Amino acid sequence: MKDGKVIITGASGAMGSVAVRALASQGRSVVMACRNVQKAEDVRSRIIAELPDADIEIRRLELGSLESVKSFAEGVGGTPVSALFNNAGVISRGYSLTADGLENTFAVNYFAPVLLTKLLLPLMQPDAMVVNMVSLTCRFVKIDGKSLRPGPEDFSQLGTYARSKLALLRFSQEFARRNPSIRVNLADPGIVNSNMISMGKWFDPLADVLFRPFCKSPERGVQPALRALASEERNRYFVGKGSKPISERYSDPELDLRLWKETERILSEVGA
Repeated sequence: MKDGKVIITGASGAMGSVAVRALASQGRSVVMACRNVQKAEDVRSRIIAELPDADIEIRRLELGSLESVKSFAEGVGGTPVSALFNNAGVISRGYSLTADGLENTFAVNYFAPVLLTKLLLPLMQPDAMVVNMVSLTCRFVKIDGKSLRPGPEDFSQLGTYARSKLALLRFSQEFARRNPSIRVNLADPGIVNSNMISMGKWFDPLADVLFRPFCKSPERGVQPALRALASEERNRYFVGKGSKPISERYSDPELDLRLWKETERILSEVGA
């Protein structure tokens, strides 16, 4: 195992907390990057009670704020990073803008992970791992530069979520091309029984009865990401119990590059 830190965003959530425990049990030094520090403290306390020697640090990270992302990266300082797991995600129930003027879903699921990954790159050890959590919903949407800043008329809960995850997938491919010393992989948890699948609609109670029992547990959902973090492979799509090459449907280097440049332009425009 590398000596550097493993940084996990959304580490106090359903899948994130499972990942923290699993990596800590392997002797990895873990940084829990969380919005809710008290919730993170509770998770850490439970793990420490079971694994007294676990090396777990908590740092506040609000992914809806690019200033928070920059502060987090600065706080990591000169600490070597062996792995970054961009796990956190949100399915916004309605259209809203962050203080940076970005649509909330894209801010949390895309712009924040992109900025965090770039800012931490100088700290990443040779052959460090970046694992980005994507979604099976990516296959049902398309994306272009205009998709990165949707207006109210473009918003839908699942559609905007899917496009934000597709943007992250395409960023991952371009980031891997530009940084061949970093092992970049994607993880797809499937449909997991967590608070994220509550849509805030009238049919939620009915879905809880008919749908939730068939969802994966967080313990199962995070397994592809844990296998990706332990793998020597790169540019793979981890799903279920295996991994495979990233689908040809996502093979468009020119689009990846256009989105990369548009992302840089937007981040510069909002002062990131």
